[in-house]
Amino acid sequence: MILLMNMSLLILIISNIMMLLSIVLSKKSSLDREKCSPFECGFDPKSSARIPFSLHFFLIAMIFLIFDVEIALIFPIVPLFKMVNFFIWSKISFFFIMILLIGLYHEWNQNMLNWTN
Repeated sequence: MILLMNMSLLILIISNIMMLLSIVLSKKSSLDREKCSPFECGFDPKSSARIPFSLHFFLIAMIFLIFDVEIALIFPIVPLFKMVNFFIWSKISFFFIMILLIGLYHEWNQNMLNWTN
């Protein structure tokens, strides 16, 4: 029983020391004042919040997110190669990659991949 109380006390002391260290080490300086501003995306927080947003930047960000999610969906295809029939695996993989390529061609055709505009 005493050993359990000593261990609990030790755990409590160590956790309190860790919390105290994190509070002391993470003090914000006056140089971090900009981090507390409501806009951290390049807009001046002192001016109007109704500045027009670049639609091109938004569409490029959406393209990135779509392809990022699709790449995350491709990862499980490789380990499935050992578990399923090769014909089914190749048909599904080909179909998925064709969807990606058709989407990429459509974005290229619509000039969405021009970064300089």
